Amino acid sequence: MAENTQAKRFPFTQTKLAALPVPTSGRSVYHDTRTSGLILRITPSGVKTFSFYGKVKGRPQRYTLGKFPQVSLDQARNACNVKAGEVASGGDPAAERRAARYERTVGGLWTYWLEIHAKPHKKSWKGDEWLYSHFLKPWAERRLSSIKKGDVLALHAKVGEENGRYLANRAIILLKSIYSKAIRDWDYAGVNPALGVTLFKEEKRDRFLSAGELPKLFNSLDAEANTDFRDFFKIALLCGARRGNVLSMRWQDVDLERGLWRIPETKSGVPVVVPLVAAAVAILLARKLAGIVNQYVFSGRGKTGHLAEPKTAWKRILKRAGLENVRIHDLRRTLGSWQALGGTPLQVIGKSLGHTQMRTTEIYARLTLDPVRASVDRATTAILEAASKPVEPADDAKPAAGGFL
Repeated sequence: MAENTQAKRFPFTQTKLAALPVPTSGRSVYHDTRTSGLILRITPSGVKTFSFYGKVKGRPQRYTLGKFPQVSLDQARNACNVKAGEVASGGDPAAERRAARYERTVGGLWTYWLEIHAKPHKKSWKGDEWLYSHFLKPWAERRLSSIKKGDVLALHAKVGEENGRYLANRAIILLKSIYSKAIRDWDYAGVNPALGVTLFKEEKRDRFLSAGELPKLFNSLDAEANTDFRDFFKIALLCGARRGNVLSMRWQDVDLERGLWRIPETKSGVPVVVPLVAAAVAILLARKLAGIVNQYVFSGRGKTGHLAEPKTAWKRILKRAGLENVRIHDLRRTLGSWQALGGTPLQVIGKSLGHTQMRTTEIYARLTLDPVRASVDRATTAILEAASKPVEPADDAKPAAGGFL
């Protein structure tokens, strides 16, 4: 739509602007003689818009400031002076506006980061996906540059208060990683809002089940009506494996004759083989003979095909056992701690738990499964012996410190 060629110049006032006529065609353009660069355009529909108009690097440009009268004349003059100052300093408002228009959103960057970087290179990408969906997704529609350090600090505090320090730290570390990747490899010219955020101090957990607590747990497990969860928690304890690995245990990875379980995908991305003690083999054999036809040892009806989140069942079992402050991961720590109490070397404990950190991989590579099997046999025998004892009226035993992660 063409501009009205009969642009007029006069000192703007609120009254004069309100009284300007609406053109029947084209756009009427008026210039303020008091503020250089300030213009008002009027369309045939009656919309009046303030703009900054001037030459930027030798080329005429117009930058919208807002509609009149929602934006007052004083506000328009102030905004116009700001733009004029930016241009005088070498800025290019139109280019900056175009850049902002095409700038990625947090959600757009997340999708790109997940598909291009995380899935091909990180075994733990599903954990990142969980963190994003729970804590960062509310920012999905926001532009990257709109996220400020204050926003990140507020998020960190909120998640720490509502979900715990560990998850709060993981969310900020993920956000920092995403922005760093965008800046380093994908030409994002902004700043990383997560830089300089002080993370919460985390204390390593050393909780494991004592000799007095094991009978309570096993009595509760034996009373569990859902045999899938009953067997799941027993296998988690007797194998010392991570929850996710036990949930996704497949029959094709289990050798009951040799008593071996190959875990194809671990936290570190390196497959590991762990020994199955007699008690674990007995549980798995019973499930096999019961006619389990699914590819998973602990089959489920969900989209994964295997048993889903066991937290609700775990709470029920703990309540029945009268136990507190015991997490599912503490079952894994319990096996390692009982091995340590039996005098097992740390290298063997690490091998039996599938630890494959780079600093200890060389040591683990020199170990065979024989001393590992003997160590797990001793520990699980002690665990089962303790579990078979009658529950005492009062438990004076206190968990020892120094459990293994």
